[in-house]
Amino acid sequence: MRHLFLMRHAKARQASGDMSDHQRPLRRRGQRQAAAMAGPLQRWGALAGEIHVSSARRTWETLAALDAAVPTLGLAARAHRQDSLYAFEGEALLDWVKRLPDPTERVLVIGHNPALVELGRWLCHDAPDRLPTGGLLHLVLPAVPWQALAPDCARLAASLVPAAASHALFQRRAPTPRAQGKADLAGCLQMQLEHLYALVRALEPGVMVGADPEFLHQYRVNLRRSRAIGEALLATARAPRCDKVPGLKCHLKHLKRRAQDTSDLRDLDVFLARLAAAPRATEEGTHRALHGWLSERARGEHQRLCQQLRQPDYVAEMQAWQVYLEGEAFRKALVRITPARIEAVLAERIAGHNRDLVALSLEAPDQAFHDLRKTVKRIRYLAELQPKRHRALLADLKQRQTLLGELQDLCTREAWLAAFVESGAAPADASADIAAWQATLQTEKDAQREAIMALAPLNA
Repeated sequence: MRHLFLMRHAKARQASGDMSDHQRPLRRRGQRQAAAMAGPLQRWGALAGEIHVSSARRTWETLAALDAAVPTLGLAARAHRQDSLYAFEGEALLDWVKRLPDPTERVLVIGHNPALVELGRWLCHDAPDRLPTGGLLHLVLPAVPWQALAPDCARLAASLVPAAASHALFQRRAPTPRAQGKADLAGCLQMQLEHLYALVRALEPGVMVGADPEFLHQYRVNLRRSRAIGEALLATARAPRCDKVPGLKCHLKHLKRRAQDTSDLRDLDVFLARLAAAPRATEEGTHRALHGWLSERARGEHQRLCQQLRQPDYVAEMQAWQVYLEGEAFRKALVRITPARIEAVLAERIAGHNRDLVALSLEAPDQAFHDLRKTVKRIRYLAELQPKRHRALLADLKQRQTLLGELQDLCTREAWLAAFVESGAAPADASADIAAWQATLQTEKDAQREAIMALAPLNA
């Protein structure tokens, strides 16, 4: 099989004055686009074969940005500058591809639209009909001579755009909330949930690509926030002799399950990021073995999550949630929510938090602290239904959530480290090294517990 990677140059400046199209440089956003694509291109093998680049300045600056992002690969030194790739018609690009020597099995072409799209669609009818700046198509071709390529002979292995490779780039075009204007509380809540739904769906491509862990983090956050708001509505919307909010519990159950499906992968992403950023707590061999083991677990979890997101039942659940949010029955239930009822439920939850806080001790199980963290989150989401009224409370909750989150992170690292030892993947001489790290984690946990226990009770 042969592999053809078609990449469009990153975002470039428009020609002005005496500048020709051939001389157009990249914008700063184009530099960021190309840098974001370097990691995925490397993982997909696009940088392992021949690299051919149009002679235009913007394509060479795209290559230079890729080269700077992965300097050990020497991309600029290996690349071939091709005047014939400064082409805008698919037929001309196809003619160039058909002249490739038969021993060549893997090729990256950095060129221009519409030639890239036309060639991609000629080779594979399933290829997308648009390719944004910095975008990539990966086509798998049959094991025939290049000159023997025929229409629709290829398979689309993958396609990627910079906005799915970098969450920072995604944010530029992320769904924005509707202006609330003079909407009442019910209208504001409905718009907020609809916006969270739109964000979840927009984040899915980035989650599936897996190039930037922030996509998964935000996907998880927005799922959990949606569920938390829904639970707050259940707690505050009361109607005599009937279900509080008909149908809502079923949808919240689905949201909870989907968020739980991301838990292990998120924990692994956080642990791997900490290993990369923090001073090493273990010897080189132990560190390398742990990083490899965690990375393998993360790849497996990511593959599993991607399979779930492709399933028809996931799509059906999310579409049903959207329909429910836009429905008249949900709107009528929202109208029953009043500021007074929100305050009453908030007071109940704060009282429960204060009882749980006082009951904590150094001997209490980790779960008691984790349960307190969940309570803090529930209080926060409820207070956020009226953010202007609860500014001071929300600031206090943020501090508590940070402390409890740091303890959760320590517990998670402790659990994964124990799983690493149990798996047998640790080096034979690493026992003392790992035991010392575990002791350090326990000391940090104890200090964090004491800081949490020293917190004053919450005030409404």
